[in-house]
Amino acid sequence: MSASAATSATRYRACPLCEAICGLEFRFVGERLHAIHGDPQDPLSRGHICPKGNAIIDLENDPDRLRTPMQRVGNDWRPISWEAAFALAAEKLAAIQASHGDDAVGLYLGNPNVHHFGHIAYFPKLARLLHSKNIYSASSVDQWPHHLVSYLMFGHQFLIPIPDLDRSDYLLMLGANPLASNGSLLTAPGIHKRLKSLSQRGRLVVIDPRRSETAASANEHHFIRPGSDALFLIALLQAMQAECPPRIDRYLGKLAGFDAAMQAIASIDTTAVAAHTGISAECIRKIATDFLQARHAVAYGRMGVSTQIFGSLAQWLLQLVNLYAGQLDAEGGSLPNEPAIPLTGPGTQAGSYGRWKSRVRGLPELSGELPVATLIDEIETPGAGQIRALLTVAGNPVLSTPNGQRLDAALGQLDFMISIDVYINETTRHADLILPPAWFLSQPHFDLIFNGFAVRRYARLSPPIHVQAADECADWQIANRLASALAAATGREWRDLPAPRELIQAGLARGPSGLTLADLDAAPHGIDLGPLQPSLLRRLQTASGNIECAPPLMLQELERARCCFASVATEDPTLLRLIGRRELRNNNSWMHNAARLIKGKPRHQLWMHPDDLRARGLLDGMRVQVCSKVGKVVTEVRADADLMPGVVSLPHGYGHTGPGVRLTLAGQLAGVSINDLTDPSLLDGASGNAALNGVPVSVAAAVAD
Repeated sequence: MSASAATSATRYRACPLCEAICGLEFRFVGERLHAIHGDPQDPLSRGHICPKGNAIIDLENDPDRLRTPMQRVGNDWRPISWEAAFALAAEKLAAIQASHGDDAVGLYLGNPNVHHFGHIAYFPKLARLLHSKNIYSASSVDQWPHHLVSYLMFGHQFLIPIPDLDRSDYLLMLGANPLASNGSLLTAPGIHKRLKSLSQRGRLVVIDPRRSETAASANEHHFIRPGSDALFLIALLQAMQAECPPRIDRYLGKLAGFDAAMQAIASIDTTAVAAHTGISAECIRKIATDFLQARHAVAYGRMGVSTQIFGSLAQWLLQLVNLYAGQLDAEGGSLPNEPAIPLTGPGTQAGSYGRWKSRVRGLPELSGELPVATLIDEIETPGAGQIRALLTVAGNPVLSTPNGQRLDAALGQLDFMISIDVYINETTRHADLILPPAWFLSQPHFDLIFNGFAVRRYARLSPPIHVQAADECADWQIANRLASALAAATGREWRDLPAPRELIQAGLARGPSGLTLADLDAAPHGIDLGPLQPSLLRRLQTASGNIECAPPLMLQELERARCCFASVATEDPTLLRLIGRRELRNNNSWMHNAARLIKGKPRHQLWMHPDDLRARGLLDGMRVQVCSKVGKVVTEVRADADLMPGVVSLPHGYGHTGPGVRLTLAGQLAGVSINDLTDPSLLDGASGNAALNGVPVSVAAAVAD
């Protein structure tokens, strides 16, 4: 049948490739996916679509995408049946744990896990079956400070207040670039329109070391030196204290330690705030005044704030800024979503801290995981508990965690490795087995995580729009079958989790919306459940039932900051501070194998202020060598006056040059991995989150071979 005579069809589901969870319209000619558009009837995204949504066509047809289990034999790969793959995996893992203990098997969960119901709802149970303390995820190179602060202050790791973006009239934003990220712990599809509307009716103020895409659209932008956000926020709270008393009447009877927190903050010497941060005390006082005068104000900090040595301290201070102004749990301020399938409350994992520590560096666990920055140590260091086998699920830690070159070498030392992934990339090339899930369009999906951070309450069930082939395994089926085989081999108990629709129905029954699976089936474009409503105070899960304003761990971090900022240190004038960078088209490494996402101008260069170039005798476009404490890379440099002097920037996710990597398009891209420069010893002191921003580096002309 010709294309013109073929039957056309339109199907709907949410995009799984970024936090915006946009509703998409899939247009088919016969069984061939022909075009993808934004769904104008989706009540949350309202027709918005970003380049990643369109790129699903490239990924669907990608010849590099694996479709059958693969076993590595030497440097070659050969297909293996599902039955044989599960049997081999169980045999090897069980033998290693029997010989070396449960902790000899490690698990790493990558960022895409939170985007797929078949991952986020199923693999945590498999992790518990391993009985290992060596559990890691991409969360500890991203948002751990958010979870830790929410756990300490509110009693649950997912009770995270977010900006009520559509009703705010003053947004103070630190270390976030949602015009590139589409929002992060802030699900707001079409965020460019939302921010434009906010800046027209009020004020958007961005604090960032780079005049990013978001900063360029703001009413105000102020450069800040990487790693100094905590001192800026301390000075801001001091300025608010000088301006007016705290507006905390709505919280009376629900606050613990507020006065102690304010007194501790007031005792910090901030006379050198301008020298440390680059922002004057006068400017900070004006921001405090404007924030307090706004009717609906909110302070928000994201990845640039979390991935630094005072990430948790800064997130705590942000909560106190909103609390002091009476904007916490307030319409137009900062308040948590209450999604249809609850992330908090009975039956959910509230979190934990410090129940055990990592074997080599003594780093505390957070919510059952260890900081991924110490994964290298646990593989390299001999002794009881050394990781000898590793299971990775939808992750590429060689490119996305600190000191990727060293981790790359460490993975080659493992006795056995399994990867659940659809690509042979820089990490999975080391695996002995790769188990590729069926294509996500053939699986039902309900967004379990990002509905909980959306700027409106919203629910949408995405049905399969392809038929899963008989010889494919969905991600949830892989979790069940691998766990079942491992349980049989180790003598542990296991009961398969039911299919996704049954789990989704059970989750809805626990939630506050009253929705059923039938309701979602009858609403292919999603259901709008209304704006965010104050709910934090009645949902607190602390032991006291109050907001814990002065957690001892945060007061300890405040003292550490006092010592750090006591004087202006004399730094090596040749050193610059390295920060990351995200792009709208390709802000994750695996997206570099989609033609639609890599076309256009080069985006891989080191960006550097013209003054810093001149000071080093460098020219725009030259090849330069960038060196840190742990590594060096060579790349092209680009002059960019939108960077704060003394700061340089590399994007995340580049560097697809390892031997054995099978990413045809990505392998043709220039660029290096920023995480060949980031230092595993640089951590947020409280949570153990990797401090990827503010890494000291030197830059010089590259020496020709």
